[in-house]
Amino acid sequence: MNSHKVNQNSKNILDNDTIAAWIFLTPALILLGLFIIYPIIYLLYLSFTAGSFTSKGAYWVGFKNYWRLLLSKDFWQIIGNTTYFTITTVIPSLIIPLGLAALLNRNIPLRGVIRTAYFIPSIISLVAAGLGFRWLFQTDGPVNEFLNILGIDSISWLGDTFWAMPVLIIMSIWKQLGFNMVVFLAGLQAIPISRYEASELDGANEWQQFWHITLPGIRPTLVFTAVTTIIFTLRSFEQVFVVTGGGPLNSTNLLVYYIYQEAFGQFDFGYAAAAATVLLVVTLVLVYLQLRTWQDDD
Repeated sequence: MNSHKVNQNSKNILDNDTIAAWIFLTPALILLGLFIIYPIIYLLYLSFTAGSFTSKGAYWVGFKNYWRLLLSKDFWQIIGNTTYFTITTVIPSLIIPLGLAALLNRNIPLRGVIRTAYFIPSIISLVAAGLGFRWLFQTDGPVNEFLNILGIDSISWLGDTFWAMPVLIIMSIWKQLGFNMVVFLAGLQAIPISRYEASELDGANEWQQFWHITLPGIRPTLVFTAVTTIIFTLRSFEQVFVVTGGGPLNSTNLLVYYIYQEAFGQFDFGYAAAAATVLLVVTLVLVYLQLRTWQDDD
């Protein structure tokens, strides 16, 4: 009889906890549905239509927009640009901050000041940073003046199809460097010092310590940083809009900027939605594969 009352009371408590949980979760779920789930569903719907926001109104076209993407030379050029930009931005944005974090994890003079200085780019507006980089790399800008001092001819950084993309890559790495460094530094400081002390007793050198202690110790941090960096890079828009405008000759046009051009320049919202859906799928697949790879390693 007593056990029955205990079970009944625990069931009531469980019910009350469940109700309380739903009460607290409901506002977040509503916001999630309004600002994430609904836009994604509407994006998918829009990608199968044409004529949105016109007097004729939207009408169903099936997979026509996706077929147009597959047949578009501009789209495949932009996919190549985005792939090149992503690879050459993400890898240095992980390696350089990790090296800086390992250096700042030691007892060096002015460590706090240096850490703050490296973090400053992360809090600067991308638009302001873009204007600054556009000034630095203009034909008569400081970068070319420095090259001239070294006896090197001026380079048309923003007007050359080869050199324009590296300017965007350098800017994106510079912008992401401070944030990733701070995250890596937090991960490094969470590794117990006793592990390094024990490895020194076993005769391990610094490279062996880094490979067998540091990297496994910051694996969750590395996954988080890699995922956020990939997302930041794939959604790059301000850099292109402010610095190059996608030129010259589409050489710096990235997928997000292409979507913007098609949607708000050509008012082809169905086609732009199809391109945005491709971007969404690619991002989800990359994040899934990355998380799956790290889980398999564990």
